[in-house]
Amino acid sequence: MQQETYSIKQLAVYFVKLGATGFGGPVALVGYMHRDLVEKKQWLTEEEYKKGLTLAQLAPGPLAAQMGIYIGYVHHGIAGATVAGLAFVLPSFLMVVILGMLYRLFGGLHWMQAVFYGIGAAVIGIISVSAWRLTSRSVSAFKPALIKQHWLRWSLYLIAAIVTVITQSEQFFLFIGAGLLYMFVKAPPKWMNKNVHTVLIPGLMFFTIPWSNLAKIAWFFTKAGAFVFGSGLAIVPFLHGGVVNEYHWLTEQEFIDAVAVAMITPGPVVITVGFIGYLTAGLSGACIAAIATFLPCYLLTILLAPFFERVVHNLSVRSFVDGITAAVIGSLAGAVVILAERSLVDVFTWGIALLSIMTLLYLKKIQEPLIILLAGIAGLILKP
Repeated sequence: MQQETYSIKQLAVYFVKLGATGFGGPVALVGYMHRDLVEKKQWLTEEEYKKGLTLAQLAPGPLAAQMGIYIGYVHHGIAGATVAGLAFVLPSFLMVVILGMLYRLFGGLHWMQAVFYGIGAAVIGIISVSAWRLTSRSVSAFKPALIKQHWLRWSLYLIAAIVTVITQSEQFFLFIGAGLLYMFVKAPPKWMNKNVHTVLIPGLMFFTIPWSNLAKIAWFFTKAGAFVFGSGLAIVPFLHGGVVNEYHWLTEQEFIDAVAVAMITPGPVVITVGFIGYLTAGLSGACIAAIATFLPCYLLTILLAPFFERVVHNLSVRSFVDGITAAVIGSLAGAVVILAERSLVDVFTWGIALLSIMTLLYLKKIQEPLIILLAGIAGLILKP
C-alpha cells in the first residue's frame, strides 16, 4: 500500500459519479479512470495504473470493477477497496432494479414490447461488434500470418464457439481445459519437471444440491463472478446457459431484454445480474445476484494485490489466462449466433442489427446508449 494522495471521501465521490455517468463498457470505463486519475488528478502514477490494469486482466470477473477496487486499495487498503467498489457499482445497481420494477409492471404492454423489439435487435449488433473486437485483441488480428502464429488460441476459440452453438450453453470445464492446455503447451509450470502428472480440481463446487431458490441464485452468480474472464459481455454466454437453459428463470426474450438494460445504463455491464436477479426473485434476488457476482473479484483483488509482482511475471499464470480467454471469447461468439436466431425475426430486426454494427464500426463518436435509444424508438414505430 502506497502513501496516501487522496481521501476516502474523494474516492467515493469520484466512483459514484463514474458509476452514475460512465457509459461505453469496461474498456471505456478503465480509459476514463486513466484520464481522470492519472492525467488530471494525478492520484495514481502511470506505473500504479498499469499494475492495476494487468491484475484486473489476469483475474476473472468484471474488468472495470476490479480496476476501481484496485485503485481504492493502492492508497487506502481494504477500506479504500471496499468504498471504491461499492461506490462504483451502487448507482447502476439501483438503476437496473428500478428498470426491473418497471419491466415487471409494464412488460405486458404493447409499448414496452415494441421498445424491446428494437432494442433486442440493437443488442445483437452491439454484442457482435464486441465479440469481433475482443477476438482481434485477445486471440489475434484477422490476418493469415497472425492466425497461423496463434493457431492454438484460434483452435480453442473455434472449438468453444462451436460447442456453445451446439449445446446452447457455456461449458465451464471446456474453459478450464483450454486454460490448462494452453499453459502446458506455452509455459509449463515448474512442478511438471518433478514428474507430477495429475491436476486436482476440487469437485465439491460442481455438485447439484437441492437448495432453496435464493441459494441457487447465490451459487450460480458466485460462479459467474469467479470463473468468467474478459470484458463485461464475456459473461453473457455463462448467464444465458444458466438462467435460460438450465434453471429456466427467464425466457429467451427476457434475457435479451436484460442484456439491453445493461447497455442503456451506466457503470459496469455486468450489473445486468441485478436486473436478472430482480426478475427471478424480486429485490432479494437482485441484491444476492449482485453481491455474489462482485464479491469474488473484490476478494481476488485485495488478496492478490500484495503479491502482485510475483503473479504478474509468472508465465504459466499468464498462459493459463490466455487459454481461458480464447475459449471464453469463442463462447461469446457462439452466444451471438444463439441470441441472433431468436431476436432477429424479420427484416426490420435484421436491419436494426446491421445498422448498429455499421454505426459502431464507422461512426466512432456514437456510443452504445444512443444506439439503444434510437433502436427503442425504431421499435415503437416498426413493431406491428
